[in-house]
Amino acid sequence: MKIIFWGTPEYSIKSLEVLNKSDHDIVAVITQPDKKRSRGNNLIASPVKEYATKEGIQVFTPEIVKGNIDLIRTLKELSCDIFIVIAYGKILPKEILDIPKYKSWNAHASLLPRWRGAAPIQWSILDGDKFTGVGIMRMEEGLDTGDVLIEKKIMIEFKDNLKTLSEKLSDLSSELILKALAYIEKTKKEDINYLLKKQAFFERELKYARMINKSDYIISWESASTDIYRKVNALYPRANTNFKNKNIKIIKIKILKNDEIENKRYKIKTNYKPGFIIGILKNEGIVISTKTDPILILEAKIQGKNISSRNQLIQQLNPVIGVRFSD
Repeated sequence: MKIIFWGTPEYSIKSLEVLNKSDHDIVAVITQPDKKRSRGNNLIASPVKEYATKEGIQVFTPEIVKGNIDLIRTLKELSCDIFIVIAYGKILPKEILDIPKYKSWNAHASLLPRWRGAAPIQWSILDGDKFTGVGIMRMEEGLDTGDVLIEKKIMIEFKDNLKTLSEKLSDLSSELILKALAYIEKTKKEDINYLLKKQAFFERELKYARMINKSDYIISWESASTDIYRKVNALYPRANTNFKNKNIKIIKIKILKNDEIENKRYKIKTNYKPGFIIGILKNEGIVISTKTDPILILEAKIQGKNISSRNQLIQQLNPVIGVRFSD
């Protein structure tokens, strides 16, 4: 099939790569425009653009999609069979979705209708979901409301963070998109509806995965330890706090359970309110009190420095027991 691929971040590349190496023909790639992603005025291409350019695939980077007459004309002239959309980053209007012969299809990283929206992977971890997955959905104007062709569920492991879970779901997306194309290619256009399932069929709670904003990244040490643990993992590596007038990104933590404390494996003081330094453990890290169990900070990135852990982290922060761990 002749495909136009829509995608932007690293997450999209595995699917693009798999399609590019298949018998299908990638006619063009549509991705977000180059952006300033570092200090200075240098523009940096999206990961998808970098891959497509390297592979000699035609790339388009429209600033505006909706109402873009030139883009619509170009898409029609390319005369492809299908649009594949994976983490493109903008909502596509009906006038674009309906251009290809076999319409437009999206690999969405959740078990729909749970976590429709921009940040399904983050919210599945933040909410403590036990499972997530990928669904191949025929796109329509609504936000992730389309009918599902195929899906596959995977377990979210306790240690999964945004990076590890994204990698798993990216691999799964590439696997399922090939299967979906096989179904679509072998099925007459008017018969594909028999293979589709309305999202209500799955009998799941409808939830929206809104975009993550700046305030979401701030850690409240007054929260329960499990909520802090999920936030650090879900927003990896950007969940942060302020200490001694410096921003500190918390990279890796461990929840200290009561039995470990009671058995005196960890010598810490537990008579503090949430948010205080209650232990400094040599060769391990810094212990902070929370609403429930204490948190052991194993790795962090202090503003202006590289990621540090264990004794190096202790040395850089120079913590004092009984001091509040936030400004």
